[in-house]
Amino acid sequence: MRELTQLVGEPQNLISYHLGKLRTAGLVSARQSSADRRDTYYALDLASIGGLLAAAGRAIHPGLRLNPAIRDTIKPKPTKVLFLCTGNSARSQMAEALAVALSGGAIEAHSAGSHPKPLHPNAVRVMKEEHGLDLTGHQPKHQDIYADAHFDLVISLCDKVREVCPHFPGRPAEIHWSLPNPATGEADNVTYPLFQQTAAELVTRIGYLLATLADEAAGPSDDKEVP
Repeated sequence: MRELTQLVGEPQNLISYHLGKLRTAGLVSARQSSADRRDTYYALDLASIGGLLAAAGRAIHPGLRLNPAIRDTIKPKPTKVLFLCTGNSARSQMAEALAVALSGGAIEAHSAGSHPKPLHPNAVRVMKEEHGLDLTGHQPKHQDIYADAHFDLVISLCDKVREVCPHFPGRPAEIHWSLPNPATGEADNVTYPLFQQTAAELVTRIGYLLATLADEAAGPSDDKEVP
């Protein structure tokens, strides 16, 4: 809430009011930080908003129907992205694999963790069964191995690692995606649906990240007014 208040420049009670309306409409979700439970992270339901925009366009005029953009090339060279979570055992490994696959190579993805743990079997399973990606052989890595590496973007996926995220050379842009840890310590068959949900949210977020990168690469419109 503090960050939203600073960014928007409006009173906290006004922001809370509108967030409540958005949550009631199912366009925004809220989750307490898993790091200290003091902060609350708000997230747009990008899929729902995209569906509403597409429906509005179709209702107004057939020519306003939204079509998926072709993103064969975002930049002349791949965008280097580092995904971070605590264990590098699930969320960040899944994000790395999905980013490479969904971008067609336009993203050079890496992943690491602040306290690496063995790769979770459900991460391997959901990537294979749901997305056709093989994580077999992937190893968890400590974030320190990238201490001297240069990235265009660093994305933290859990609240705890956000608080200990190191500074990387060149001060790359930083984004925080607050995703709950699907590895709750319960039996694998119990947590598998949580891994499915995590993978689905990563697909949505990475899709919109690709759209943002494509827009940035395109730059300002070259259209000029013809006299």
